[in-house]
Amino acid sequence: MVEENTPLLPIQTPHYVLKYTLQGHTEAVSSVKFSPDGKWLASSSADKSVIIWNSLDGQYEQTLKDHTGGISDISWSSDSRYICSASDDKTIKIWDVETGQMLKTLRGHTNYVFCANFNPQSHLIVSGSFDETVRIWDVKTGKCLKVLPAHSEPVTAVHFNRDGTMIVSSSFDGLCRIWDTATGQCLKTLIDDENPPVSFVKFSPNGKFILAGTLDNMLRLWNAQTGKWLKTYTGHKNEKFCIFSTFSVTSGKWIVSGSEDNNIYIWNLQTREIVQKLEGHTDAVLSVTCHPTQNIIASGSQTGDKTVKVWKSD
Repeated sequence: MVEENTPLLPIQTPHYVLKYTLQGHTEAVSSVKFSPDGKWLASSSADKSVIIWNSLDGQYEQTLKDHTGGISDISWSSDSRYICSASDDKTIKIWDVETGQMLKTLRGHTNYVFCANFNPQSHLIVSGSFDETVRIWDVKTGKCLKVLPAHSEPVTAVHFNRDGTMIVSSSFDGLCRIWDTATGQCLKTLIDDENPPVSFVKFSPNGKFILAGTLDNMLRLWNAQTGKWLKTYTGHKNEKFCIFSTFSVTSGKWIVSGSEDNNIYIWNLQTREIVQKLEGHTDAVLSVTCHPTQNIIASGSQTGDKTVKVWKSD
């Protein structure tokens, strides 16, 4: 029985609209990331470059170039001063964003470096490679601190939790693994009945959940502590590429993902309903990122499109 004076809350929905289309890359856009301070948007590409854009007006700022192979991933340091990039040239490079200078090249992987992330304190970088290892690097010295024989197929994503004590990794071998950063021990393996290739994984902002994308057109939400599988998000298409997904927390709690049908999908985290589908790209959307404080999403697309798009909601 609902009391007369209790208003029924409408299910909140986002209203994202396309604001800017950013052209500059000459090949597929592999990764897009807003800086933690919200000022900048970085995009990486198979064209071997990283472009920095102003996140609020979409203006081009600069291009970071030094890799000899395509770039699959980028990550910002917590103070928004540095970027690391993971490349097919088997290296990770660290850049000073203000000067555009390449500061360090991290060498040690024996195949394409597919993913990389700074830890929250930004003195470590974790990377994953087609050589099936996860490596932990010291940012200051550029030395490799640990090599984790993590998976039996290429590593598709690596991510630190909120306090940096744990790393989650995913692989085409169908497994997600949680590692102790300090010891390099495997703490947990997330496993389902079927194990389709895992194309992406990340911790939720509070570190309690893990979001994993699999090449069976599914996103799964896991409890990071218990390793229990909680929710599934479907409706998008993902059978071929490693597509980024993420949590949107600036208004409402959404799950956002790219898709091979050229759209961006937004789900209500709790109810698992699709609340919005963003249309505009002309090829598969490989990567999405959410602004830290404003209702802004950026997306990057495959070779048939090559653009970065910026979407805003009221």
